[in-house]
Amino acid sequence: MSVAHSHVGPWTLEDVLALPEDTTQRVELVGGSLMMSPAPGLPHQRASHRLHNLLEQAAAAADLEVEVFEAINVIVPDGLVIPDLAVVDAAAAEEAGAAVMAHDVLVVVEIASPSTRVTDRKLKPALYAAAGIEHYWRIELEPAPRVLVGRRHGATYADLPPLLAGTIGRIDEPFPIEF
Repeated sequence: MSVAHSHVGPWTLEDVLALPEDTTQRVELVGGSLMMSPAPGLPHQRASHRLHNLLEQAAAAADLEVEVFEAINVIVPDGLVIPDLAVVDAAAAEEAGAAVMAHDVLVVVEIASPSTRVTDRKLKPALYAAAGIEHYWRIELEPAPRVLVGRRHGATYADLPPLLAGTIGRIDEPFPIEF
């Protein structure tokens, strides 16, 4: 993205949303600075796709008016982030343009990749909690798949016991889901 190298001064939300679409990397905004990460690899995409389907089925079974999205722009107080998955209020999603507001997001999911592990473990949970998003889930694929489920507790997330591969896991909030 050559436009990223020629920009002068801090980036704004409008600057980032005006960038051309680029499927080879994700561009996020935190504190006026860009964060770029490569497009996810196949194990990451496989996990995202499967969890997306499970979330849609569980939300429909709970009769909730939500939509599940992969890699959408979410506006938080300190910029713009792109979670791997987001469960969003359906009415808000219908009215949204290029981004949704954090207060319309029920759950964010990050799938840790080698290039995003630190961001997914430290930076993004703090941004999501500060934005008031109640549920933060992180999928760790290595060394063995597991789901870490967090419920917002003030400025951070309190983690429930991890859900491990090879066992049946259940999450009850914001709607029941079993996998």
